[in-house]
Amino acid sequence: MTLGLKPETHVILKRLLVYVRPYRFVIIPAGLAIVIYALVTGLVPFFMEDIFEQLRDDMLGSANEADGLLGALKVPLLLAGVFALRGTMDFLTIYGLSWVGRSAIRDLRRDLFRQYLYLPASYYDRHTTGDLVSRLTFNTEQIAEAVSNAIVILVRDCLLVAVMIGVMMVFSVELTLILGVIGPIVAVLLTIMSRAFRRYSTKIQNSMGDVTRMAGQALRGQRVVKIFSGQEYETNKFGGINQRNFRLHLRMVAARTFGDVITQYVVVLGIAVILFLVFSGWLSQDINSPEFIAFITAVAVLLTALKRLINMNATLQRGIAAGDSVFSILEEPAEQIGDATSSDRVTGALEFADVSFRYGEDQDEVLQHVNLTLEPGQTVAIVGRSGSGKSTLVGLLPRFYDVTSGVIRLDGKDIRDYPLQTLRSQFSFVSQDVVLFDDTIARNIAYGAMSDASRADIERAAEFAYVTRFSAELPEGLDAPAGEGGTLLSGGQRQRIAIARALLRDAPVLVLDEATSSLDSESERQVQSALTELMEGRSTLIIAHRLSTVERADRIIVMRDGQIVETGSHTELLAADGYYASLYRLQFAE
Repeated sequence: MTLGLKPETHVILKRLLVYVRPYRFVIIPAGLAIVIYALVTGLVPFFMEDIFEQLRDDMLGSANEADGLLGALKVPLLLAGVFALRGTMDFLTIYGLSWVGRSAIRDLRRDLFRQYLYLPASYYDRHTTGDLVSRLTFNTEQIAEAVSNAIVILVRDCLLVAVMIGVMMVFSVELTLILGVIGPIVAVLLTIMSRAFRRYSTKIQNSMGDVTRMAGQALRGQRVVKIFSGQEYETNKFGGINQRNFRLHLRMVAARTFGDVITQYVVVLGIAVILFLVFSGWLSQDINSPEFIAFITAVAVLLTALKRLINMNATLQRGIAAGDSVFSILEEPAEQIGDATSSDRVTGALEFADVSFRYGEDQDEVLQHVNLTLEPGQTVAIVGRSGSGKSTLVGLLPRFYDVTSGVIRLDGKDIRDYPLQTLRSQFSFVSQDVVLFDDTIARNIAYGAMSDASRADIERAAEFAYVTRFSAELPEGLDAPAGEGGTLLSGGQRQRIAIARALLRDAPVLVLDEATSSLDSESERQVQSALTELMEGRSTLIIAHRLSTVERADRIIVMRDGQIVETGSHTELLAADGYYASLYRLQFAE
């Protein structure tokens, strides 16, 4: 019997076995339980033979009365004992292999999540968060169902089919061979159904990614949806995606049910042919009535096993399709971060030497021949209109992307020669879009330094960053929840937590990317005070739209269309009356 497995399917199954193999100490006894289950089930037709022999003898009055009560209890007691053993083996099989399957999926899901965290930024540019979350949740659950349930049924019922064929041959080889003619027909049907199952499974999994993406996008932007009365628009948009998912699931159900019905009907036709040949007398068979009933019982058990195998095939194909999507992510090249030690701290000297950058080979250059130096402890501001390349420039420092040409040096060494973890440990970032996790304020401050930061260190950073000014008013203090994305805090409070986090990291190079652009005057004043503490003794790159915030920088770099067009102090640039001066006048005229 074939399940329509393609060559690449065997590769997927082999990769799944890598996750299953560590738990073979459970697989072996579970496998033994499967064998016992199948063999014990094979006794059922023989019991049916005994039952019908006794019924025949009773009807003909030829029963041996000497057997008495013991004879009457023989078959019922054996039947009760056999089915008790069969049930126990079935429980051990299902529980044991399910434990193995869930353990394997737990490990696979862990590896997939870890892989997400180490994938380069360019991967996230090409894939939606909804699709990635769907693969981590829905797709891995499809694999879990295949490994846990489908493998149990596949092994148990394939063995059961083999045992039943053997039992049928004990009663009648000729009848078994006649029924065996339908085997190739069933195999062809399974192959056709497998292709349909795989095709629909892949589409369903992609559709679930769309559902997750759409729902996550609408929920994250719920305030925008409400203020612009977009509820109906989002509902209708989600409804279209949800309806497509609904149709795909129904097609899968239709394919599975139709295949189930057709396969069973083919088997029943085979049985009907046998009944006709036996009842008509055309087939010479040395088989009595009890033996024939036992034969038909074995066929019925085989038919039940075949039905489970057909239904399992849909589950198995879903798991294979899901495994393909998950393993494709695990095969993506991840960032090699290396190791970092406390002795790897740099002085903070930076140099951009003829740096150019584009996001894709078919896209225009975002940065063109940028040359810039930053001495240890110096503060350099980068200004320019939106889209001039400011954020892209500093995004190259931790190697979220690599330069297209040119070189960036840190302490005279090409940043590509540093292990990523060592390189990134030299930078602290405070941006306009502060990322806070659904945890306490203290843990958000300590993020990235949780193993090294003491409570005293956290409180000291919170004090310097003016976090304690608002946390002291909360019942839980620094242990108060920040909410998902910091939703329980104001913009200024989130910024101060980000500054405290950067203070605690104590990196030699600080990058401030529009750190105060969205704050009101009072919040900006407090945050600026905290930033002054943070910048002390560090090399600092400031990206700013508000030119008033960079007037005291040691040097100002002015960018336009990915190029540096001016450089100098605030006073020098105003005196030059160039591009910076025009930006300054335009901003203060607003």
